[in-house]
Amino acid sequence: MLEKYEQALQHWLVEIVANGDDDALFASGYLQGHFAVVLAELEAETEQGADALATKMNDCLKQAAKELEDSDYRLVEHAWLELQTRIVS
Repeated sequence: MLEKYEQALQHWLVEIVANGDDDALFASGYLQGHFAVVLAELEAETEQGADALATKMNDCLKQAAKELEDSDYRLVEHAWLELQTRIVS
């Protein structure tokens, strides 16, 4: 399951690097770091489904909301929603 998430992330990042603007590159890079932390946490847990991933990512995004300017946070939040749709499809 975790491998599927990593593959979705890698494919998405390749597209962002090839076609994204500066905002998309920033948001995807920021999100990638949080995503890696969440995947490492999920490795140690029995529940590794998309719901568990979403819950952990949403917790990370709550922290990001404290760290980022509102406009940057919205970029990261949008990037997560975009990546999430690729994971569940």
